[in-house]
Amino acid sequence: MSPHNSSSNGSEDVLVLGDSTFLLVRSDAVEERPWMAGSPVCPLLKQHHIAHVGILRCRYPFEIVRTDQSGSYMMACFGGEGSVRVDGAWKTVRSGEACLLPPFVQNSFRCKEDKKWDFCWVRYLESREQKPIVSQNSPVLKEYDGGPLKAAIEGMYSETCGMNSPSILGYWVDLAHQYALRFAQPHDYDDRLWRLWNQVEPDLNRKWNLCELAEIAHVSEEHLRRLCRKRYGRSPMQHLTFLRIQRAKHLLSSTDDKIETIAHSVGYENAFTFSTLFKKWVGWSPSQYR
Repeated sequence: MSPHNSSSNGSEDVLVLGDSTFLLVRSDAVEERPWMAGSPVCPLLKQHHIAHVGILRCRYPFEIVRTDQSGSYMMACFGGEGSVRVDGAWKTVRSGEACLLPPFVQNSFRCKEDKKWDFCWVRYLESREQKPIVSQNSPVLKEYDGGPLKAAIEGMYSETCGMNSPSILGYWVDLAHQYALRFAQPHDYDDRLWRLWNQVEPDLNRKWNLCELAEIAHVSEEHLRRLCRKRYGRSPMQHLTFLRIQRAKHLLSSTDDKIETIAHSVGYENAFTFSTLFKKWVGWSPSQYR
């Protein structure tokens, strides 16, 4: 497929596909966006709250901006490299790496002018009341073999376009979901990191510093940096900010607390500082998000 290009200003969704090609399997035909037209439907995806899966081979000037991504988005790159905006900054995702974007933030990705970019994805559909697949132990960017996930999506696509057997589709859907979970919810936790964030997360309003975090983990500050970079793709202090932003998002959507009160509860004395940081990470101000 090669849908028509479309774009809009920075406050709206952007879709520029250019000469990119992709295959897509979606959970239903209710949301008939132009770029989804003609793609097969697999209702079994709904069992795992998956909106759609796909494989994309894109070239410049490919660009996508989703101002309200209502579900976790996991992409695994198997060729070339591209740029993804996460944690308020652009990061490069290369072949052999995967990226996990949390729900209810502004998601943006684009192709580099001189690079091809091939990746597969699983896009979940989650409500604000539902616990997302993203957790405190979820990485944002790290090494990952996307080959098995790509094969599962290819198998699912072929079956939906062919015999469309529910029993066989069930296997492909389960595989795609499990491969996404393998990245989003890794089980090879480092006990030091588990102990650290389990102690920090209930006390996010405390003024944590790197020295205190390293003491809890019983490692040096530099070693803690290395552990967090390897596990999460973030520094320890960036991961602390991630946990605070996640807590703030939950409070904004589930309580009527004032923004200043929420800021204090997640460790920020100044509501303006909190609002500026929140907008950088999420894409909207706290009041807009609410």
